[in-house]
Amino acid sequence: MNGPQDLGGQMGFGPVDPRANDAALHEDWERRVLGLVLCAGAMGLWSIDASRHARESLHPAIYYNASYFEIWLRGLEALLLHHGVVTRAELEAGTAVRGDAAPALHAADVPAALARGGPCDRPVAPAARFAPGDRVRARIMHPRGHTRLPRYVRGHVGTVEAAHGGFVLPDSHAHGQGEAPEHLYTVVFDGAALWGPDAEPGLQICVDAWESYLEPA
Repeated sequence: MNGPQDLGGQMGFGPVDPRANDAALHEDWERRVLGLVLCAGAMGLWSIDASRHARESLHPAIYYNASYFEIWLRGLEALLLHHGVVTRAELEAGTAVRGDAAPALHAADVPAALARGGPCDRPVAPAARFAPGDRVRARIMHPRGHTRLPRYVRGHVGTVEAAHGGFVLPDSHAHGQGEAPEHLYTVVFDGAALWGPDAEPGLQICVDAWESYLEPA
């Protein structure tokens, strides 16, 4: 969806400020939110793609005024409500009254759960449609649901840099419509082709794109 998260190429949001040796988690509440998201995901009620979609579906006024982990927390709240794990009253009170709403992930089980991860590579029967070196065009698409194709590359031509094999398609997986795995490619776009002469000289953008996002150029 063309939600508030799709900021690539837009202006007025301030510079990206990467800091050397900067800790990813700055406050204790951020660590708690990360733990809550991971533990809630271990219930198996939604996928990582559904989790992303919950965050990108936040109202722009909320999204743009929230920090990174505040967005994670808001998305988690939406998922917990949608799946009936908690009620609105329980969420507002900060206490889940029902003790059997969902299975718990105990501390002793966390290392094994993290080690298992959530690999998304899958076998795909059809042969890959594209190969490294092929020129491809990102489809012009404006889906109402989840997608991983950035808005700023749609309609533009790039070059396939790598073919990665089959991976779960986020567009269907986010909505409980099955994994529908497709071939995944890394496509390189020239910055000047995306943004014209105002692009940074020599800029290239690499996008991981599923096969249904692409067409021959």
